[in-house]
Amino acid sequence: MAMMRLRREDPRVVGSFRLHRRLGAGGMGVVYLGSDRRGQRVALKVIRPDLAEDQEFRSRFAREVSAARRIRGGCTARLVAADLEADRPWFATQYVPGPSLHDKVNEEGPLSAAEVAAVGAALAEGLVAVHEAGVVHRDLKPSNILLSPKGPRIIDFGIAWATGASTLTHVGTAVGSPGFLAPEQVRGAAVTPATDVFALGATLAYSATADSPFGHGSSEVMLYRVVHEEAHLTGVPDALAPLLQACLAKDPEERPSTLQLSMRLKEIAAREAQGTAALRPPAPRRDAEATAGQATAQYTRGHDPHDERHPDGTGAGRGTAGGSRGPRSSGGRPAAARTGGPRSGAVRDVARTGDRAPGQRTPAARTAGGRTTGARPSGARPSGARTTGSGRRPAAVNRRLLRQRLIVFVVVTLIVLLGIAAAQRL
Repeated sequence: MAMMRLRREDPRVVGSFRLHRRLGAGGMGVVYLGSDRRGQRVALKVIRPDLAEDQEFRSRFAREVSAARRIRGGCTARLVAADLEADRPWFATQYVPGPSLHDKVNEEGPLSAAEVAAVGAALAEGLVAVHEAGVVHRDLKPSNILLSPKGPRIIDFGIAWATGASTLTHVGTAVGSPGFLAPEQVRGAAVTPATDVFALGATLAYSATADSPFGHGSSEVMLYRVVHEEAHLTGVPDALAPLLQACLAKDPEERPSTLQLSMRLKEIAAREAQGTAALRPPAPRRDAEATAGQATAQYTRGHDPHDERHPDGTGAGRGTAGGSRGPRSSGGRPAAARTGGPRSGAVRDVARTGDRAPGQRTPAARTAGGRTTGARPSGARPSGARTTGSGRRPAAVNRRLLRQRLIVFVVVTLIVLLGIAAAQRL
C-alpha cells in the first residue's frame, strides 16, 4: 500500500494513536497509518468535516460501527477503536500489510483461474461472517481487498450499512463505485447480502481479465450498463465464467448465496490447482545404466545380494529394458545383472563371471515381481575372494582352494614327522 507524508493540515494525534503517514483519501475522509503506545499499527480513517456536521450521518455511522464490532472472521480487518462523538468521528482498524488486489492486477496482469478461485473462496467465506453480523459492505471492489501474507482481507467498511438500508445516495453523495455496484443499489432499493455477491462477481471478473465487466466511461454510463446490459466476461476462464455470470445476475434472487459461492469456488480452486500440476513436465526417469551402476556398486561393497530393494527404493528384481549392461567391475568382468528383455512377466537377472569352469553353469539369481529366490551360502566369505553378482564363489575357485589346503596340510605333516624322527635319533 502506497504511503505519503503527512500534510500540514493533517492531525498528528487522533485519540490514543499517533499518526505517521497518509494511506489514502476517499469520499468519506482520509485514512492514516497510526500506532498506539504498544506499537500496534492501525489504519485510522477520519471523517470529512461536512459529513461530521450531519446528524443523520452520525447516527447511522454509530449503528454501523456497532455492527462492525460484531464481525468475526479472519478475512476482514478487525475494528480496533472508534470515537463517534469527536468533532470529526473516526475509527481505526487493524493495519493489513500488502498490495491491494487492484494494484497487483494492474502491475502484474490477470490472475490465473486457480488464483482467482482461491481468492474468491476466501472472500466469500469472509462475507459469510460479515452478513451474519447483519452488515452489508456495499462497496466491495479490488481496491478494498488487500492481499496480506495470511490471505486476502476486506477493508473499508466506512459506508457499510445494516441489511435493508437504502444505498444509492447519502446526504446527496453517491455511495459505491460504478462498475461494481449492484443494480438494486443504482435503483435505490434495499441492500441484501446478494448485493455484495454481485460486487464480488465483478471483482473476480476484474481479477481474471484486468478489466471491468461493464467496460469504462462516465459514472452515468457505467450505472446504466449495470442496470440494463449484461456483463462482458470475455477472457474469463471457462471454469469460472458460469459461476461469475450467476453472481452478476440482475435479479438478486438469482444469485448464489455467499456460502454456496464459497464452497463452489473452493472446488474450482482445488480442481484448477490439480490441473496446473498435471501440466508440469514429468520428472526425468532414472537412466538405465545409472540404475545398473548403483546395483554394481552395492554388490561390490558387500551388500546382501538377497535384499529385495536397492538404496533408491526400486525392486532388486527389476532390470533395465532391452538387455542393457551395467558398468564393469575393476576386474574387467560385468558385475551387474543383465536382463534378457521383457519376454515374460518374470525378469531373469543372470550373474556373469569369467571364472566359470568348462561345462559348468554359473548359479543364477532368478527374480519374479521384484522378489529374489535362492539361498545364501553359509559361512563367512573369505577375505579377497572373488564373488559373482549372486554372491556365490565359483566352483572352480572352491576346488583350487581345497587342493591348496590339502597340499599344505600334507607338507606340514611330513615336516613334523621328519622333525620327530630326527629328534629320536639324537
